[in-house]
Amino acid sequence: MSSTITWFESYWAGIKHEMGGKAASLGEMTGAGLPVPPGFGISTTAYRRTALEADLDQQLAHHLTGMDVNDTDDVSRRCAAIRDIIRTMPMPVEVEEAIRAGYQELSARSGVTDVPVAVRSSATSEDSPDASFAGEHDTYLWVRGGDDVIDAVRRCWASLFTDRATCYRVEMGYEHRSVEMCVVIQKMVRPTAAGVAFTLNPTDGDRSQIAIDSAWGFGEGVVSGEITPDNFLIDKVVREIGRRVVSVKECEFALTDHDTVEKRLLDADRASAPSLTDDQIKGIAALARTAEKHYGCPQDIEWAVDADLPEGQNIILLQARPETVWSKKAPAASSVAKSGDFMASIVSTLMSPLYSRSSADGTEAK
Repeated sequence: MSSTITWFESYWAGIKHEMGGKAASLGEMTGAGLPVPPGFGISTTAYRRTALEADLDQQLAHHLTGMDVNDTDDVSRRCAAIRDIIRTMPMPVEVEEAIRAGYQELSARSGVTDVPVAVRSSATSEDSPDASFAGEHDTYLWVRGGDDVIDAVRRCWASLFTDRATCYRVEMGYEHRSVEMCVVIQKMVRPTAAGVAFTLNPTDGDRSQIAIDSAWGFGEGVVSGEITPDNFLIDKVVREIGRRVVSVKECEFALTDHDTVEKRLLDADRASAPSLTDDQIKGIAALARTAEKHYGCPQDIEWAVDADLPEGQNIILLQARPETVWSKKAPAASSVAKSGDFMASIVSTLMSPLYSRSSADGTEAK
């Protein structure tokens, strides 16, 4: 196993400190037999070696000493300079060759020349129990070709020093030089339908049920609330669909021929049709139960039905994380969940095309 890259199936708990939260989660899910899109993590060792050879710590000290976190112009100027340094610092030959070889292998495994991938930040700071860096670092979607993958890796490293992330470290008392970044390279999913699943009923916390929200195409419309999704409740014991609500879904977020995602209106028949078959609903529920059993607590899961895979093998889990509303709030707070605020726990993933970054600048996507 290369010290630069680790395939998800080769992950083990002893290297979690080199992988960061996202990569470790994907490796653990793969090891548990859960179907996730294939890929690998570029270890923190690769980032640290590149940073050391470029003498990055000295440059960080030069640009960050005396920074006033209350002066937004000063913060922006200093952080932009650091991101430029990281995006252009020389990458050791062995590191770059390992990343390119991994991408070529992923393309071969996928049966696609220059397979489109997601390049996702997985910073070690995301694992800190007393801090929350969610959404602070960059993700780039639909990246094709070795050169573009290398560029996106550099940009993920550079996103350690977005204005928000840098100020947050100052406020939390973290040393900038101690933070490191793993980067995930993962095959993109081309979904016919996508959505979320909770291994409890999010309206009342009933752990005997699984709730699934689903819509056509990418899951962005579900996550953002722009599309009213289909909703299904599955009984964990009898494993039958106890309730189904098929909504009128007037649009979908769909992939174009140019690796972009656009909002499209649906014809009346498809808009009012269920976005999942009964077999797919039960398949998602079965995977959700497996994830809950593996992690030992209720899960908040993002899933997709991948158009590139055969029926029966086409349900992919994009992320699994502990459910955060009912596990942290007293039952009396059920009005929060009923209001729909439980969706706030969902963050950008492979099925969120609107979170891709422009290759032309280093700004954060909204």
